[in-house]
This record gives sequence, structure tokens and C-alpha cells, in this order.
Amino acid sequence: MARRGAARRGAAGRGAAGSDQRGRGEGGRLLVLLAAAGGARAVYATLNRVPPGEPALWERRNHRARVVTLYQGPAVAAALCTAVGAAPQLPGGVRAATVLAAATAAGCGSYDDLAGGPERGLRAHLAALRRGRVTSGAVKLAGIGTAALGAGCLVQRRPLDRLLAAAVIAGTAGAVDLLDVRPGRAAKAVLAAGLPTVLRGRAGSALAAAPVGAAAALLPDDLAERTMLGDCGAHALGAALGTAWAAGSGRTALVLRAAALAAFHTAAERGAYREQWWSWPPLRRLDAAGLPRSAAP
Repeated sequence: MARRGAARRGAAGRGAAGSDQRGRGEGGRLLVLLAAAGGARAVYATLNRVPPGEPALWERRNHRARVVTLYQGPAVAAALCTAVGAAPQLPGGVRAATVLAAATAAGCGSYDDLAGGPERGLRAHLAALRRGRVTSGAVKLAGIGTAALGAGCLVQRRPLDRLLAAAVIAGTAGAVDLLDVRPGRAAKAVLAAGLPTVLRGRAGSALAAAPVGAAAALLPDDLAERTMLGDCGAHALGAALGTAWAAGSGRTALVLRAAALAAFHTAAERGAYREQWWSWPPLRRLDAAGLPRSAAP
């Protein structure tokens, strides 16, 4: 009888501990999400108030020839790196991997935003490199690839898994950038892809909360055509989300994610990725959500 009572008390204790751990996990995800969202809003407001350099340097015309700023990119990059770096519930290696991947991706993307040439696509950048000219895209490819490999080594232990993790991190960064051609499209993609990871509450969920929070915070300004992610913000969001996936995946999931990303990039490079994809009703509705009526596809 005494042993049965002790067993029941032990089971109850384990249940309470598990519930407490789940509660801390949910609270940790929420804190990271709110920190990233609040930080993005704060940095964005500061950049609008005190532009770094001439304001014209940070202005571009979007697909409708409307003038937008590039402030969204540095804002989301700074916010998500700070939110992850200050999150005590995340292992140190995971925090370092995310900051490494996202900060490097943001820096390389910002260089491409501000000093990029006319080349578009991997083939164009490699062709320029063969002619002896180093383009901003080549710098971006080398920088993000190297940082992704470093981050992969921090979040995985086995050599093959590290390479797969690097492919997921770099591939996700590039995929989000490819989507940044219409207001809000890339940020919506980060929300649609990242929210399930956050809500599942498994490995990588608190980490995924950072790009999700940062993307959501400035989505209204993106949709209103006041600002855009640019290469800086799109690559940073993608690198952070890719690191969350790489950190929380076993080998099978890593293989599947890497294969899907490779297929997407191959289709894009061969010209198979077209705006016609977005005429499919579910994607068209997602693309139009939140846009002014005059800007809806």
C-alpha cells in the first residue's frame, strides 16, 4: 500500500513537472515572439525618424512604381537577432547559430540592396564571376553559404546532418528572398511556414517565434507599400527560420526540407517559378489578403 501511494505521488509529481515545463515552453515562445515584434517596431520607428545617411539611399520603387523604404529589412534583422540572443531558454549553441546565420544574411543582403548591380539569378552572378567580376550576388552567396555551414555545425552533431542543416538554412534564406517581389508576400510566407513550428511547441518552436514575430510586426507597413524587406530582411527572416527548422529536425526531416528547397530553387533558376503560380486561387487569396483594393492581384 505504501509503495502504491509513493508511486501515485511520483506520477503526480512527474505530471506536474511536465505541465510546468510545457507552461514555461509556451511562455518562452511568447516572450521571444513579443520581443522580436516589439523590437522590429522600435527599430523601424527609429530609422524613419533618424535615417542612416541620405534618405534617398534607402528608397526604392516597387512593382507599381511607388516609392518605398528599405527600413523594414534592418528592423526585422536587428529585432530577431536581439530577441534570440537574449532568450535564456534557448541553448547557447542554438542562439549563436541563429545570430550568425541571420546577421550574416542581413549584412550580405544589405550590401546587395545598397550596392547591387543589374545581375539577377545564380547563373548571371556565376557568369560575371567567370569573367573576373565579383558581384554583390556572389558575395551574398559566399557569405550566406559559409555562415549557414557554421550554423549547421552548431545545431547538428553528425557531418551529414551538418551539411543538410546548412542546405536548409541557406535554402530557406534564398527562398524567402525569391518571394519578396510583391508587398507582404515574403512576410506572409514566413508566417505561413513558421507558425506551425511555433504552435507545435517542439524543438525549434521558440526559435521560430523570432522570425514570425518580426515578420508580423511590420507586415501592415509592407502591405500599405510604405516599406519593403529587401534582400536584407528577406534573407535574415529566411536564415532564422531555416535555423529553427535545422535545429529541430532529425535526419529524415532535414533531407525532406533540403530536397524541397533544392527543387524550388532549381525551378526558379530555370524560369519555372512564375507569377502564374499565384493565379492558383488559394495562393491568390493569400497574396491579396490585407492589400489595398487598388494593389490586389
